[in-house]
Formats: sequence, C-alpha cells, structure tokens
Amino acid sequence: MTELLPQLIASSILLGGIYGLMSMGLTLIFGVMRIVNFAHGEFLMLAMYLAVGLAACGIDPYMGLLIAIPVSLIFGFAVYKCVVSPILDQPHVVQIFTTLGLSIVLQNAALLMWGANFRQLQLPYGDRVILVFGAAITLPQVIAFAAAGMFAAMLFLAIRFTYLGKAIRATAEDRKAATLMGIDTNRICLLTFCVGTACVAVSGVLMAPLYATYPTIGANLALTAFVVVVLGGMGSIGGALLGGMIVGVLDVAGGYAVGTSWKEVLYFIVFITVLLIRPTGLFGIRGAEEFDEAR
Repeated sequence: MTELLPQLIASSILLGGIYGLMSMGLTLIFGVMRIVNFAHGEFLMLAMYLAVGLAACGIDPYMGLLIAIPVSLIFGFAVYKCVVSPILDQPHVVQIFTTLGLSIVLQNAALLMWGANFRQLQLPYGDRVILVFGAAITLPQVIAFAAAGMFAAMLFLAIRFTYLGKAIRATAEDRKAATLMGIDTNRICLLTFCVGTACVAVSGVLMAPLYATYPTIGANLALTAFVVVVLGGMGSIGGALLGGMIVGVLDVAGGYAVGTSWKEVLYFIVFITVLLIRPTGLFGIRGAEEFDEAR
C-alpha cells in the first residue's frame, strides 16, 4: 500500500482537476441562470467526438482546442437561442424536461451518425510515461491536468476581477436588482451559457485521449459532474474544483480499495453524508439550493 500511495495521490489529483473543469460549466450556468442543464453530458460527448474527428484529420487534439473553443461558443449560442432562451422564465419542470429532451436528441443523433462502437483516440505520445516522486503518469494525463488548471484559473480570475465577471456575479445574486443597476441580464445569461459550454468542450477534448468515446458516455460522466457540483455547492466555482478533487480521490481510492464496479458507491456515501450535514454543499450559500419561489 505504501509503495502505491504516490501513484494513488497523483492519479487522484490529475483526475480531480479534469472533473473540476468538467463541472465548472454546469455550476456556472446554474449559478447565473438557475437552470440545471441535463444535456451537459451530451455536450461533453460531442466534444470528445470532435477531438476524435480532428485526430482522424491529422490534427493533434490538444492543438484542436483552438478549433473546439470557437465551435463550442457557436454551438452554445445556437442552443441558447433555440432552446434555453424560450424557457428561461418558465417553470422549472419545463426547464428540466426541455434540457432532458435535448439530451436524448443529442445522444440519439450521435448514435445515428457514429454508431454505438467505442472509439479510442490513440496519440503518438500517448504511452509516454513521466515519473514524478515514484508515480508513473502518462503525458496525456499531465497535459490534461495542466490545461484544465490553466483554463480554470483563467475563468476564476475573469469572474473575480473583471467588470464582466462582476456583472455575472451580480446577475447570479439577484437578476432583478442587476437589471435595475443597468446590467443587460439577457446578454449576461447568453454569455454565461456560451462560456459554460466552452468549459465542457475543453474538458471533453482533454478527456478524449483518456476515455473511450461512445454515444452514452455523456450520461455516465454527467452523473459524476452533478455529484461534484452539488458536493461543492451549486453555483460555486471554487466548490466545483474542490468537489472535483474529492470525487477524484474517492474514484481512484475506491477503485483500488473496493473495485471499479463499487467505487461509485463510496463517493455517493460521502455525497449523501455531506448533504445531510450541509444541504447547500461545502461552499454553497444558504438558500442557493432553493429555486425562485416567486415563479
């Protein structure tokens, strides 16, 4: 066990960083718009297919981020205008069924276009191993963690210190008050949804070399993203990062201790325990778990 400890720690940190970035888009959208996007996993799945397609065209998937980000922004804009904007002020049951329906449509569209076969992205340097304090880490894992950390830091600094970030935080806190202060909240919601979609796209491209790509992988990873977001606190970017690290540790440690088929049980036990003690999550603000009762 002592010999494996460095490997378990390294794997947990690397996986947790990717989980955190994957969940930041979901928590950002909820924090500002109070919409739970059930198509979040399918956005991730499409980004993974995009990475596979770029690799088939001879484009390195990491360099393909320069393509994936603009494409995801356009895709997010289209989804917001066609699907999200009409339901923004509708009852939450309408929002839930709409995004769930979008999830089913995207999943079956992927099944029709690419089939049900698993696609594993093979990189020329995919088997290159780096030794760090006795832990063997593959180069794609290092690149994915470094890129996830860079994008997460950029988003956090933008939200925290820029005027646009202040407008986003004001809209998240009270949309009506933000409107009275001269903030175009509709534009902020559109921007937030596009940025959240871009975060999902980046994490999907980074995860493509590490996981097999298939039409239903989004549903599996979305469940993990929801656990991360609720555990860290709905609407909290820092909470999403911490929640990602916690789930990453439980995922790796649980897979080693009780087996891969039972590892989800371990972090769901921790998840339920945290919610029993603190229903808002670790960094959630009291009342954030409640939807707008005025609707």
